[in-house]
Order: sequence, then structure tokens, then C-alpha cells
Amino acid sequence: PARPVAAVGCPGPAMLADSEQEADFQRFLRRVDDIANLVQGLNSTDPAVKEKAFAETEKRLRDQEATEEEESKTTVNRTVINTQASDVANAEAVNADGFLAILEKDAKERAQRRKRNEHLANALKEKGNNAFRKGDYVTAIQRYTEGLEKLRDKQELYTNRAQAYLKMHEYEKAISDCEWALKCNKKCIKAYFLMGKAHLALKHYSESRQCYEKILETDPQKESLFKDCMNEVNLEEKRVKDEERAMQEVQSGTLAALSIKELLQKFDKPDQNILYYTGAIRLLTGAVRDCTDQTLFRTNNGFSILQDNETVRRGFCAERKNTAEVDLSVSLLFLWQAVCAGNEENQRLLLTHPDVNAQLPKLLCSGVSEIEQETLALISLYSENENGRRLLIRHQDLTKWLQILMMFVNSTDARASSAMDILSDLTEEERFRTQCHVTLSTDVLPLFTQLLTSAKLVNQAALARCIGIMGNLCADVVIRTQMAECKECWQACLKLVDESFDVSTPKYHECLFAVLGLMMNLLLESNVIIQYFAVDISGRCMSLLGDKDGRIVTRAIGVLSRILPASSSAVEEVVKGGVVKKIVKCLKAGGEMTSNYGIKTLSICTRSSRQAQEDLVKSDKRFRVLLKLLDSENEMIVGNAAFCLGQCLVVPGAATSLLNSNVVMILLKHAGGDATRTSVQENAAIALGKLCVAEPRHVVQLRKLNGLAILNSSMKYVHSV
Repeated sequence: PARPVAAVGCPGPAMLADSEQEADFQRFLRRVDDIANLVQGLNSTDPAVKEKAFAETEKRLRDQEATEEEESKTTVNRTVINTQASDVANAEAVNADGFLAILEKDAKERAQRRKRNEHLANALKEKGNNAFRKGDYVTAIQRYTEGLEKLRDKQELYTNRAQAYLKMHEYEKAISDCEWALKCNKKCIKAYFLMGKAHLALKHYSESRQCYEKILETDPQKESLFKDCMNEVNLEEKRVKDEERAMQEVQSGTLAALSIKELLQKFDKPDQNILYYTGAIRLLTGAVRDCTDQTLFRTNNGFSILQDNETVRRGFCAERKNTAEVDLSVSLLFLWQAVCAGNEENQRLLLTHPDVNAQLPKLLCSGVSEIEQETLALISLYSENENGRRLLIRHQDLTKWLQILMMFVNSTDARASSAMDILSDLTEEERFRTQCHVTLSTDVLPLFTQLLTSAKLVNQAALARCIGIMGNLCADVVIRTQMAECKECWQACLKLVDESFDVSTPKYHECLFAVLGLMMNLLLESNVIIQYFAVDISGRCMSLLGDKDGRIVTRAIGVLSRILPASSSAVEEVVKGGVVKKIVKCLKAGGEMTSNYGIKTLSICTRSSRQAQEDLVKSDKRFRVLLKLLDSENEMIVGNAAFCLGQCLVVPGAATSLLNSNVVMILLKHAGGDATRTSVQENAAIALGKLCVAEPRHVVQLRKLNGLAILNSSMKYVHSV
């Protein structure tokens, strides 16, 4: 706004001789300008401008209060030269102060009104939400609009109304509301999400992707949502292009396009014999050869066969199918495989069909091998890719699928392999693992233990894969905990190990290998059941240390390394059984994994057993194996090797046997090194200290290497042991 012009006869700036008074007057004019701008901002229809003006007003009021308080403490005496000018300036200053007082009162009233309006807006939002949940989107929009009339800058009302507009297919309005929401909160993920949906509906693919990219930019933790959204855009764009291409085929009158349309028209003839429809389905399957044919099937309402033809639907959904109904169902499954292979839009439409959705689990349990095989083949189209698995998880109740698919281990044909392929794929999805929690203890574990105890009678190749899948599921803490607490599961595992000594077939050996891996995973838990079986488990593993298959030996040692900490009795038994000698032998020839498990097992034994310490000194002459392990690049192996060495140095003569070795240099290197695991330095320092205490002649070598300082620092560890 323009500044006010001084009236004739009134003292203006030129009449103010005193420079200080001139400055005061100019400041007053500037304050008038500022206040006028603030008032204009407070009356703005733009929520962002209004909010900024409101914040600036509150700041000025706080500053004014602070100034007045300061002035009340200090009195300033001035010599007035021009009393007339002074009176005018004082009068103007009083007017400014009065205006600020009015503004302060207005700000407080506005704050009170905002509080009341916010309460009303929230109430209207809830009414809108209730209407939205009931599907009354018109009423929802009205309530959200009324709420915005009370509070123009409430972001949730904009995004909620945008969501209602989406349901009403008013996409432009939805986009507009999302833009307003982002003016209120530029980091509103819901606004970007809904705007992306609206742009997608309008086929604005580039704009839709930009909205979803903003989600990831705003919150990197939303990567999963971002991937789902981008995938939806890609699929929709592909669907539209495919349908445009198919339409061109129809318009050009190609034989394939006409053939599919004519074949689908055969299902419009009601009350035909079921064999007639089965034949039509087979002809239709043969006509679908590529993506365009799949699209033509979809655009000609091919997925409505079930709902439009009662004979086909009745035959497909029959509980106990006769031969003709079996043939019809198998033909339908073949057709769906043809139209869904590599076509995610068709996969989605098929899976969202009510009859198909309901029948899939029943078909898997039908007891008819042909139906089961083709149902598994159809499901494999979904499970073999991430988007397909997500469709299954989204549209199917998979709580019983682990049990259903596990049943196929009893099959001797290709169904067993197909079922395990699907299970293996599904276990990659966290949401599937979560759904498995529901029936794990009541249905899955009883079936699984039954399969383990019947290992000689079932499909052993499938059983080995099934055990491996259950082992992978142990990555889920809930599943692992329930399995580790299942007494029957441990008994079944031990029975399978026992039977392996009598059955030497390669397939059974794979079952043994898998069950040892499962046991290792379960032993990440600690409970009374594990303690109860510790002696039995360790005893079975001792028997496997002589197996010809190195993989079995490695896993047996791995189980030992995890079961022995649970039971001192188990440690005592394996030491009596000569575990130290057997593992030293394995360490001489084993790889890194065997070394890792083996040295950990020796650490556990030598920590609490004097016999184990003596056995290690006898079995590992001059500690050649331990010295070799101390040179490993694996810190876990080095730390445990140093620990074992330190434990064994209490045996008479052990330290002396190392006099002509480079043990001092090796331990010194690790004790003063920068390993990630501090236990490596500590164990090396302790072993170095014990070595010099047990055999002082090692100190000579230590002096040559200037390592006394490290030895001194290690003594605190020695004294604490």
C-alpha cells in the first residue's frame, strides 16, 4: 500500500529539523507499511500466505512485549527543540502502539477461532471418514469440503477428499487437492501417492512415475511401496499398449483375432453338452500363441466364461467330479496357463475371479492327479516371479498353503517337485512367512514330523527339499521359536539321523544333510527342550564325524558347535568319546567352514574340560593345527584358536613345545592388531601372557620383537582369568 501523504499545514518530514526525530518518523511510516502488509496477509485466501503472516505477527508481538519491558526499566531524557514536531511524533507513536495492541487482540481472537475451527474441522473429517467407509463418497466429499471451510490449511482434509474424488473418477479434482495438501505439507507422502494414482488413471504415466519418485525421495524407507507403485504404472502402460495392438489386429481382420472371438462365442450357446464346451476350450487354448492372442482373449471377455456359462461353472466347481468334469477342469487349467504365461494383467484378472480364487486350494487337494498337476503348473506361473507372488499373497489366503504343498512330499510323480518349487519361491516373501504363523503349530509341524518319521516311505528327493525349506523358514524368529520348542520335531530329526546309518542311498543322504542344516538353524534358539535333547543330539553328531561325505561331517561339527554350550553333560560325553582327536583330524583337511565350526567346538570343550585340554596337546603335536588356524584371515577362527591355545598352556610341557616356533610373533601380531572383534586381541594377549608365564624363555623372543609393552598390557587379562 502507498504511504499516506502529509496534509497541508501539518508538519511533514521537511519541517523536522532534528535528525533523530526525522529517523523516528521514518521508522513509524515503515511500521505502518509493515502492519498493513501483515493485515493483508492475514486476510489472504492462500493458506500458505496466511500462515506466514500469522507467524510474523506473533513474532512482532513478542518483540514488542520485550521492548516495552526493557523501556519500563530505563528512562531516557531528551532535550526537545521543536515541541510541535515532537508532539506529532509522540502522537503517531501512540497510534502505532495502539494499533499493535489492536493487532495483538486480533491475533489472540484469531488463535481462539482457529482452535474452535480446528475442533469443528476434525469433527467433519470424522463424519467424512465414516461416509467414505460406507462407500458414500458424495457425502464424504461434502463433509471434507465443509471441514476445509472451517480450516483451509488442514492437509488431511485435502488428501481425504482427493481419495474420495479418486473413487468418483474425478481425477483432475483429486490432483488439485493433492497439490493443495502439498502446499500445507510438502513432505506429505499420501498426497504424492494419491496424485500418482490420479495421473495413472488419466494415462499420464510420466507424471505418475514422478509422483512415486517423490515418495522415495521424501522417505527412503518406502522403497517397497515405491516398487509396487512403479510396477503398477509399468503394467498399466503395457496393458494399454497391448490392447491398442490387439485392436489393430481386429480392425485389420487377421485370422487369429477373428478365430479367438468366434471360439469365445461358442460359450454363448446355453445348455450344450459338457463335452461341447470342453472341446471349445481346447480349441481356444490352441489358438492362444502370443501376447496379442492373450490380450484378445481378455478384451473379448474370455475370463467371464465361468460366470456366464452355468454348465462350465458347475463342472469346474463340482466337489466330486465325474470323468467329464475332470476333463473340463483340466482343459480350463491348460487354457489359463496359455493366457496367463508372461501376462501379468491376465494373471491378475484370473486370480481376482471369485470362483477361481475359491477353487484353487480345493483343486490342490482334489486327489485327482491330473487336476493337481495342472493346478500346480498354473500356480507356478505366479510363484516364479515377484509380481506373481505378490498377487498370490494379496488375493489368496495362504495360511494353509504350507501344509497343502507339503502334502505333495507323499507323491512319487512330478507333483512333488512342482509343489516344492512353489514353496521355495513363496518362502522368499515375508508376508507368506508371516501367514505361516497361523497354522504352524497346529497343522504344519504335526505333518512335518510325520514326514520326517516316514522318511523311508515318502519321496526322499522332495523330502530333502521340504526340510531345506523349513530350515529357510527358520529365518523367521516366530517360526524358529515354535519349531525349536517342538519336542516331536526334535525326536523326528533324531529318528531320521538314526535311520541314515541303515539307509545309504544318495537321496536319503540328502535328507540327512538337510536335517542337519535344519538342526543348526533351530539351535540358534535356547530352551529347555534343547537342553533335554543335548546329549542325544551330540551323540548322533559324534557318530557322523566318520562319514565319507565331507558335507555331512561339516554340518555335524556345526551342530556340535551350537548344541554343546547348552549342556555341560553333553560336553563331558563327547570329550569321553574322543571328540578332540576326531575334530583335530577334520581340521587338518577341512576348509574354512569346517575350521570355523571345529575350532569353536574345541573352544567350548577346552574351556571346561581338563581332559579336552590334554587331548588337544596330545592330538595336535607342537600345536601345528592351532598355529595354522592363527594365520587364518577369518577373525572368528583366529579368536577361537587363540582361546584354545591359552586354555591348553596350563598343561605341563605345552608351552615348552612351542619354543622353536613363531608363536610369539603370531600372538603379538594379533594382540596388538586392529581386528574388528576385540575378542581376537584379548584372546591373543591372554595366550601370550600365559605362554610367557608357563615358559619364561619365550620372554627372550618377546624382547627381540619389542613386545614387552603388549605383554604388560596383557597381564590384566591373565590375572582376570
